[in-house]
Amino acid sequence: MSNGGVTNTDNQTIQYCFPNNNLSCTKSVRPEAEYIIVYIFIAVTSVFTVFLNLLVIISISHFKQLHTPTNVLIFSLAVADLITGLILMPVQGMKLIEPCWYFGEIFCLLFPFILYVVLTASLGNMIIISVDRFIAVNDPLRYPIRVNINRAVVSIVVNWLFSFMYNFYLLYEFLLYPERNHTCIGECILSLKLENVIIDSIVCLVAPCCLIIPLYVKICIVANYQAKHFNSVTDKKAKSEKKATRTLGIVVLVYLLCWMPYYLTSLSLGHDENDSLIINVMDWIVCMNSGMNPLIYAMFYPWFRLSAKYTLTLKIFQPSSAYFNLFPEEK
Repeated sequence: MSNGGVTNTDNQTIQYCFPNNNLSCTKSVRPEAEYIIVYIFIAVTSVFTVFLNLLVIISISHFKQLHTPTNVLIFSLAVADLITGLILMPVQGMKLIEPCWYFGEIFCLLFPFILYVVLTASLGNMIIISVDRFIAVNDPLRYPIRVNINRAVVSIVVNWLFSFMYNFYLLYEFLLYPERNHTCIGECILSLKLENVIIDSIVCLVAPCCLIIPLYVKICIVANYQAKHFNSVTDKKAKSEKKATRTLGIVVLVYLLCWMPYYLTSLSLGHDENDSLIINVMDWIVCMNSGMNPLIYAMFYPWFRLSAKYTLTLKIFQPSSAYFNLFPEEK
């Protein structure tokens, strides 16, 4: 086995994940061009996601005008997206092309846990953002009283704690019995009981959809009513809230569209090699959503484009740059 492979009866070379280990898994060999293309795509997408979400985090942290409850929620979402681009996307991308697991048993346990904690926290952020937008549009006069930065921070902390505890419960047996995660060296398989998959589908897909969709339907009805009946004095504020709601509504919609294929495949497919590949692709689609959110902000939020310009041109290092006006149209 020292030569890294053996030859079967069909004169095909079977390679091993770890040639010097008798317990090593075998692996199929892909064309070199396929490896190069996939790794370039993974690297570009991951760097792109990290870069854009860093811009969001720096902008909201630095500029005083952006210290609002809604932007605190966006900040939390950007942190989750940053972790996704920095850790999850590279590893999940490698699982698409590499038949072997080279990161050891400990990370085999930690990676699915980190993946699900971050993705569940992102979903929780989406729900909180939807509630925030509902209050802002449905009860604009009392919004500053009902929603403030402290309450937004508390909701974020509760969201992350819930995500941690929920996924620990979901992956408890996976974390407790690591020997079930592989049958040979170089394999890392996440196996969940069917009842856990069903519970996860209800908690992370059915319940959020049943909450978010009615909220945004109500938001659209109220926003259209306000657009018709508000006078010119209050119309400016109403338009601002409507624009923010529309942008964040797109973020939520794109997120749900990325999640649905994952849960549909998880419930319908088995665990053979082809099905595992499809599920890995669905995981990758969910992770790629983390790079879409800043693009949506760039398309619909002038403040993000302006703050990104100040950041990239290093103007944020100027004295009093934290007080730059990011809403010149409101002067």
